[in-house]
Amino acid sequence: MRIAVFVLSGALAPWFAWADNPAEVMEMGRIDVVGTTPLPSLGTPLSDVPANVQTFGGRDFDRQRPPSVPSFLERNAAAVAINAAQGNPFQPDISYRGFTASPLLGTPQGIAVFQDGVRVNEPFGDIMNWDLIPPNAIEAIQLVPGVSAAYGPNTLGAALAVYTKSGDENPGGMLDLLGGAWARKSATFEQGGSHGPWDYYVTADALDDDGWAMHNPSKVRRLFAKGGYQTGNTDLDVSLTLARNTLEGTQTLPVSFFDDIRQPYTFPDHNTNKLAFLAGKGSTFLSDHALLGGTAYWRHYRNDSFASDANDVSGDDDEDQPPAVNDRSEIDQRSYGVGLQLTLESLPGGHTNRLVAGASYDHAATRFTRYSQPADFTPERGTVATGDFALDTDADTTLEQQAVFVTDAFAISDAWLVTLGGRYQVSRVTIADRTGSDPALDGDHRFSKFTPAIGLSFRPRPAFTAYASYTQSMRAPTPVELTCADPGAPCKLPNEFISDPPLKPVTSNTYEIGARGHLAEATGWSAAIFRTDLTDDIQFVRSGTASTAGFFQNVGKTRREGVELGAMGRAGPVDLALRYGYIRATFQSTFSEASPNNSAADENGAILVQPGNHLTAIPQHTVKLRADYAHGPWSLGASVVGASWSYARGDENNQDAGGRVPGYMVVNLDGRWKVWRGLEIYGQVENLFDVKYATMGVLGQNLFDSPDRSYAPQNAHPEQFRGPGLPRGAWVGVRYTWK
Repeated sequence: MRIAVFVLSGALAPWFAWADNPAEVMEMGRIDVVGTTPLPSLGTPLSDVPANVQTFGGRDFDRQRPPSVPSFLERNAAAVAINAAQGNPFQPDISYRGFTASPLLGTPQGIAVFQDGVRVNEPFGDIMNWDLIPPNAIEAIQLVPGVSAAYGPNTLGAALAVYTKSGDENPGGMLDLLGGAWARKSATFEQGGSHGPWDYYVTADALDDDGWAMHNPSKVRRLFAKGGYQTGNTDLDVSLTLARNTLEGTQTLPVSFFDDIRQPYTFPDHNTNKLAFLAGKGSTFLSDHALLGGTAYWRHYRNDSFASDANDVSGDDDEDQPPAVNDRSEIDQRSYGVGLQLTLESLPGGHTNRLVAGASYDHAATRFTRYSQPADFTPERGTVATGDFALDTDADTTLEQQAVFVTDAFAISDAWLVTLGGRYQVSRVTIADRTGSDPALDGDHRFSKFTPAIGLSFRPRPAFTAYASYTQSMRAPTPVELTCADPGAPCKLPNEFISDPPLKPVTSNTYEIGARGHLAEATGWSAAIFRTDLTDDIQFVRSGTASTAGFFQNVGKTRREGVELGAMGRAGPVDLALRYGYIRATFQSTFSEASPNNSAADENGAILVQPGNHLTAIPQHTVKLRADYAHGPWSLGASVVGASWSYARGDENNQDAGGRVPGYMVVNLDGRWKVWRGLEIYGQVENLFDVKYATMGVLGQNLFDSPDRSYAPQNAHPEQFRGPGLPRGAWVGVRYTWK
C-alpha cells in the first residue's frame, strides 16, 4: 500500500479526515475530489480536471431539502434551466448548456445520469425519470460537462453523477414530517450504522400532494437501502431502490388561458412509474499501485400512462371522427449490465501518471404497447370514453451496448498535466412487431464509433488552475426515434410506432477553456468558455396542426456555445454563491419543417429553418444567487433564480408573431430552528412574490376558444401554449435526529 498511500495522502489528503479506507473514497462527497469515471476509482483532484465541474455535497442538500433533484439543480447549478412541459414538479425537463434530460418520450436527450456508477437513463427512449431518485439518499452530486472518454453512452453535453449515502459515513437516524400548500404531506425516515467492517443505510419516503393546479396530484413512494463491507483495501456495496409513483400533469396552456393557470387544457393525464433496481459496486487494491473497480446491476422499470388529447382531424375535416382521443401505453423494461475498470498509478521518471482502462456491457429488453380510444369532451374539458380501447402498437425492442475506454493523466511537471483518452462504443437496436400484421416495423440497427478526448491543465500555484479540453461523444438513435422518422407517416408522441427509415447517430465535439481558483479559505471562483458542435443532430419535427404529431429527423449541424461564471464566498455568518450561464444555441444547417401554427409558415404550412436561428426552449441567460445565514440555533437561506426569454417549440425559424416566451425571476426561502438537541423545525417558501411566469412554450391549435372555454373546433386558431411555473407555496416541517 505504500505507493497508493503516498499518492492518496498527497493528492487526496482532505479525504483522510473522513475515511480510513482508501478504496471507499468515491462514497464521500467532497468538492476537492471528483469522479472522472462513473465506475469506482481513486478520484481526481478538482485542480486536475480540464472542465468546469460543479459539485454539491450533503451539506447543500441538508440546508435546502429540495423535493427533487431538478429542483435543487435549478436553484444552484450554473447554466441549468427547467422546462415544465409536463406540469408536474417531479417530472420536469432539465436543460444544461442547451442539452436535455427529460422524462418525456421523444425529447432528444443529451445528458447521462449515473447513480453510484450505473447509468439510470431508461434505455427505451433514453429518458430520465427524476422521481425515481430519492433526494434524501444523496450524498453528493457532480455535474461534469464535455465528458471524459470513460462516460457514455449517449453523453453529448454532460454527465450527472449521483453518489448515495453509506451507513459508515451517516450513522444514526432521522424522522422528518412536512405539510403545507396544495395539501402536500410527506414523511421521510433514515437509519444508518456500522459494525466492524459492515455498514448499512436505509431511507424511505412517502409524499401525497393535491398539486398546485386542478387535476394535478402526485403520490410518491420510494425506498433506498444499501449494505456495505469495507476492509483496509476493499470496498463492496449492494443497494436496492424501489419506487411506485403516480404523477398527473396539466399540459401546456394557451396564453389566452393564463388568467387562471390552475385550469387544465384537457384532462386526465397521468403516469405511473414502478421501479426495482438492484446494483452492486466494489473496488479492491490488487497491488500497491493497482485498483480494480466494478459495477453490476439489474433493473426492472414499468410505466403505465394515460393521455387525453383533442383530435386534430375532427370538426370540418371529418365529421365521423371523435372530438377527443384517449391514449394508453405500457412500457415494460428489463435491463442489466456490468462494468470493470482498472486504475494504475505510477511514477515514470518521477512524473505522476494515472492510467484508467475499462469496459462495459449493457442489455435492455422492452415491450411497448399502445391503445387508443374515442372520446368526447365534458364542458370542463375532461374526456369521456365513447368506445373501447383498440390496440395500435405491440412491439419488442432490444438495446445492446458494449464499450471499451482508456484515459491517461500524465504530469509533465509540477504545474502541467495532460490528459488523453478514447472510447469505442458499439450500440445495436432491434425492433420486432408482435402483432404479426406490421412486419415493416421490424428493424436491426447497429452504430459504432471511436471518440477521443484531450485535456491540458496548468496549475502554477495551489490556488489557481487554468485548463483547455476537447472531447467527443456519440449518441445512437433510440428505439422511439428509429421508429418515428418518416415524414410521410408522422407519429403522435409519446406513444406511436410505425415503420420508418433509419437515422444517423449524433456526434458532439466540445471545446472548453477555463480557470478556477481560491482567493481565501472560504472564497472560490470559476470561469469557462465552451462550444459544442453537433453533427447529424436529431430533432422532433412537427407535422400537422397537433403540437405532438411529427417525426424525428437528422437536421444537420447545431451549435451550443456560451460562458459559465461562478463565485462563492463568506462574509461573517453569511455564505454566498453566485452562478451565471450564457448559452447561444443555434441551428447551423438549413432544413424545412411543417409548422402550420407558425404565423410565418407558407401556404403549405412549412417554415424554413436557417443557420443562425435559435434552438427552442433554451433560455440564453440564467442566474442563480444563494445566500445562507446562520446564528446560534437559527439559519435562513434565500435562492434567487432567473432565466431570460426563449423561443417556443414550433418557432424554429424565430419568426412567429406570438413572439418569445418571456424571462422570469423568482425568490425562494428556507429556514431552520434547532429547538432542542436533535429536534428542529423548518420552513420553505417557493416563489415568494407569487410571480406568474412560464418556463417553455409550444405552438398549437386552441380548440376551446369559446365563451365558456368548452370544445369549439369551428373557432380553432393557432396560439402559443406555455408551461406555467409553480405559484407561491409554503410548507412547515419538523425533523428529529438521533445517533
